[in-house]
Amino acid sequence: MHYKIKNNKTQVNLHHKNDTALKREMQQVEAAKANPAQFDVLYENYFKSIFVFIYRRTGNEEVSADITSQVFLKALINIKKYEFKGVPFSAWLFRIAFNEINMYFRKNNANRIISLEQSNINQIVQEVQEEDNVQALERMIAALKQLDSDGIQLIELRFFEKRSFAEVGQIVGITENNAKVKVYRILDKLKKILQVNPKC
Repeated sequence: MHYKIKNNKTQVNLHHKNDTALKREMQQVEAAKANPAQFDVLYENYFKSIFVFIYRRTGNEEVSADITSQVFLKALINIKKYEFKGVPFSAWLFRIAFNEINMYFRKNNANRIISLEQSNINQIVQEVQEEDNVQALERMIAALKQLDSDGIQLIELRFFEKRSFAEVGQIVGITENNAKVKVYRILDKLKKILQVNPKC
């Protein structure tokens, strides 16, 4: 799989919810389970965030629209199987999107986009205790290119999209603790890459 680095200012953070919002969301989910026509509410709530999630990875509006449609079709078909696991309903949708994106890239062997913002890279630089400057940012971008697709996806979810470890775990299909362990192992790997290759 190939990667293209792309600066992107789009940021949609609809996944952080308080208890009241989670309760209201679960009421909407239960309504959709009882009556599929009520799924429209969830579709309206999450279409934009799911589309942006997909577009950040494909860089293609038409492809993103097609995948987004497939995500919501699968969600509608499987809504009765949904179970609340302590994170917003959107994490379930993002998991479906995550799987559909991976399926698209497996089938098409297309270039995968990594959407970066300087603040995201700065945070990773600080996590691996690098000096925060222009050279460090460039070195980190070079180091990120050496990660495999699983590593990049975890870094994207945790640092570029600011998701909790619980959400990361739900989206990629692992436990919260496993998500945390994997992310810190990736940070250790980045640190070693930077130490072994000072110029990356």
